[in-house]
Amino acid sequence: MESCPSVKNILLLDSEGLRVAVKYYTDDWPTNSSKEAFEKSVFTKTQKTNARTESEITMFENNIIIYKFAQDLHFFVTGGDEENELIISTVLQGFFDAVGLLLRGNVDKKEALENLDLILLCLDEIVDGGIILETDANVIAGKVASHSVDSGAPLSEQTISQALATAREHLTRSLLNV
Repeated sequence: MESCPSVKNILLLDSEGLRVAVKYYTDDWPTNSSKEAFEKSVFTKTQKTNARTESEITMFENNIIIYKFAQDLHFFVTGGDEENELIISTVLQGFFDAVGLLLRGNVDKKEALENLDLILLCLDEIVDGGIILETDANVIAGKVASHSVDSGAPLSEQTISQALATAREHLTRSLLNV
């Protein structure tokens, strides 16, 4: 029986190996201390590599880890040793590119922490319960942006579709109140 491709975790760590945003989808690391130990081990194993222009791959504790660095952020996606590396790499690239779009190209720790809500929503749009839902960065960023739309924001700061949705919502409210 074939199963859907899945990932075990997605990690976003800073340049010192500390958490910025992480999401675990399996019980392979049952305690918070075991998760932090795994993160530190992965960071230590990969920190001397140059994964800035292209993604790199490594095997670690019977897991496939695909990773990429941007300024002071380290992106990791972990899959089981039986998973397809290309699929895991596509998940990483989708996450990396979506974060770049959402942070408007300013992919660094400060900007990531200021927009942590968008990054966490991004993780939720990519993977649910370990099952890969979406890998296209434009679709992911679009869904995250639509979740984070402030309907109270001025129309000039909204996209056309967001403005139309806001107008539709106001019209519906006014018709229901009459």
